[in-house]
Amino acid sequence: MGPQHPSTHGVLRLELTLEGEIVTKVIPHIGYLHRCFEKHCEAMTYQQVVPYTDRMDYLAAMGNELGYAIAVERLLNIQVPERVEYIRVIMAELQRIASHLVAIGTYGADIGAFTPFLYCFRDREKILHLFEITCGARLLYNYIWPGGLSHDLHPDFVRLTREFIKEFRPNLVELNNLLTYNRIFIDRTANVGILPVETAINFGVTGPMLRGSGMKWDLRKDDPYSVYHKFDFEIPVGEGKMGTVGDSWDRYFVRVREMEESLKIIEQALDQLPEGDVTSAIPKRIKPPVGQVYARVENPRGELGYFLISDGSTSPFRVKVRAPSFVNLQIMDELCRGHMVADVVAILGSVDIVLGEVDR
Repeated sequence: MGPQHPSTHGVLRLELTLEGEIVTKVIPHIGYLHRCFEKHCEAMTYQQVVPYTDRMDYLAAMGNELGYAIAVERLLNIQVPERVEYIRVIMAELQRIASHLVAIGTYGADIGAFTPFLYCFRDREKILHLFEITCGARLLYNYIWPGGLSHDLHPDFVRLTREFIKEFRPNLVELNNLLTYNRIFIDRTANVGILPVETAINFGVTGPMLRGSGMKWDLRKDDPYSVYHKFDFEIPVGEGKMGTVGDSWDRYFVRVREMEESLKIIEQALDQLPEGDVTSAIPKRIKPPVGQVYARVENPRGELGYFLISDGSTSPFRVKVRAPSFVNLQIMDELCRGHMVADVVAILGSVDIVLGEVDR
């Protein structure tokens, strides 16, 4: 299946072993989108690495930048202004919603529901507009820098963001009526690709995949970073409402509910947004002492980690990335065995991978 199959969410090849229509084994073949990110970093200065982080999970570029910026700031032992932290959280949560909208819209399209895809991309377009007026880019931002941000917020940003939240909440209800509780969609996803929580932990699965199996684990709560500890929000988990806990429907519905929680976080951050200079702590030259650091953030697809080693120069000696899509993809064989070929499409869509970070 693949590497150009339209159901594969990128350039991925799945080698299926079948008995008739029943899957007995799945081997993912990756590497078609390799950009040599980790090797590139060794030839770049710390500042120059930021645009390369965008291009891993290109649907969650703000989160990629945030994780890298936190890692470099820990190496340098610098504190960023409070306004920077609040804006970073707002951007990361807007990015989470935009990413989940792509995941949900394309998932519906995979299974034959095309209208929700159009509705999801309509709402995502409003978030991309907010990003564009802030930093001039719609997909790859180079916005969150070690020590601060490239630009402060646009004068209309707060007003437009509040308008988006007001418009988007009723659209979530519409999405649930159209897709979430659609009988055909439930039949295709409930009790399909069941992932027990013990198996998820053993495979290192994180993010909505892990929470869909019923485990309440989210780095924003369990290993807080930035200013997430100042906000009140819930961690949605799979409850098996339509079938068994940890099935494809649960993984889908966790993402829907996470968008509601992200709206709460954004509203609180806008209400508490402090004044300040977003560039005051940006170093003119980054040359950290010899040492190493690991920083992790809760990206839309799970735990994104950066392991940085400094040799005391202006370029990192090593940048190792723990990409959630790469780790989550290895569960495909476990999820697909015993299901029909058509179910492989539904299961892969529920995993929600981005090949840019799988291959890096």
